[in-house]
Amino acid sequence: MDEAIRHFTQKLTYETDPYDLREDLQKGEKIVVIDTRSRDLYEEEHIRGAISLPHREMNAETTRDFSRDALYVTYCDGIGCNASTKGALNLSRLGFRVKELMGGIEWWKKDGYETEGKG
Repeated sequence: MDEAIRHFTQKLTYETDPYDLREDLQKGEKIVVIDTRSRDLYEEEHIRGAISLPHREMNAETTRDFSRDALYVTYCDGIGCNASTKGALNLSRLGFRVKELMGGIEWWKKDGYETEGKG
């Protein structure tokens, strides 16, 4: 039983879902949402308020102005994409607190939450 509790606690430490992310954003939590896909996909459609930082471009230079006090939530297309995982790993290696958005923008939209972009 203790092993299961540790497992699920650990999982929730590094993952969030669209509902919880939206609730935390509405409460004013210090969260930066990062679209880890290509800039073209970001321009087409992204979670409202998210910034674009493709996982391949994450390094000390591109994150130098990031606050160490914020929680960073990475996302990509959905369960068939691992750009959010790669982005979360990159940010973790750089010393930031990070969670990955389960289901990405696909599940965000399925829950009826707003996106913005050209699309």
